[in-house]
Amino acid sequence: MREGEDFLPITHHLLHVTEMKNELIEGLKEALRRAATVLPADVVRALEAARDREEGPARVQLEAILENVALAREKGVPICQDTGTQTFFVRVGTKFPYLDELREAIPEAVRRATEEVPLRPNTVHPFTRKNPGDNTGRFIPYITWELVPGDSAEIHLLPKGGGSENCCKLVLLTPAKGIPGVKRAVVEHIAACRGLPCPPTVVGVGIGGGADLSLKLGKLALLRPVGTRHPEPEVAALEEELAGMINALGVGPMGLGGKTTVLAVHIEYAHRHPASFPLGIVVQCWADRRAHVLISPKGEISVTGDA
Repeated sequence: MREGEDFLPITHHLLHVTEMKNELIEGLKEALRRAATVLPADVVRALEAARDREEGPARVQLEAILENVALAREKGVPICQDTGTQTFFVRVGTKFPYLDELREAIPEAVRRATEEVPLRPNTVHPFTRKNPGDNTGRFIPYITWELVPGDSAEIHLLPKGGGSENCCKLVLLTPAKGIPGVKRAVVEHIAACRGLPCPPTVVGVGIGGGADLSLKLGKLALLRPVGTRHPEPEVAALEEELAGMINALGVGPMGLGGKTTVLAVHIEYAHRHPASFPLGIVVQCWADRRAHVLISPKGEISVTGDA
């Protein structure tokens, strides 16, 4: 073999990898921008429906929220000054060819979006209180990886605001309390939160698994478009019942009273240990920001604001 004969193919591969990483960074940065500035259509429709059934201060609040949503979209600015903790759920095929590039692209996209969108720097060291200024840090951005069959990748972005995150809760029920215990715990907790998470909220409920898994299931449930039901009828019926029970509390938009305290309740579950019944309650504020990215095995990237 002559000297340098295998050099060009290797160089070509490296250039391709570099280009792909840059494409991923740009695509993810666009998804972060969309998530921060454009509220998904399903959330807007739910807010409009809530406005139409409210009156008095509750209606005024919802009108102000919808005006804010429209201005953010029109001017390309964040919907809320708290642009959240950037959270990613990645379902990647076991044969996806750009896994290394994707792993490196996610935090870099967060850094660039922080500067260019801009996103508020929200990551603080718990001991020193130092803020790196770019929304990254130890274990942040938080990424959940799931390996699935195939050669493509699907990414859900969920910017999670601090106010709503502060109203999340883990409840370790005894198995004897069962689903009636779930209903009571969820309703009592949302009643105690009142206006703190900026209602009307979307509530994700994770049932079963373990302590950590139940909370993750609750957050995964938030990825569904608002108002869609779980495919299993028994679970879907509980979602509807809980939404009705919470709205009957009368907490209302921004805690000022009214008919709409939640836009939806979404449930996910996992099998549990016979001696344990964990319940994760995850609250998302009215700014239920999401974005969705699909990456083909050829590197084609599709970005939408709707999950």
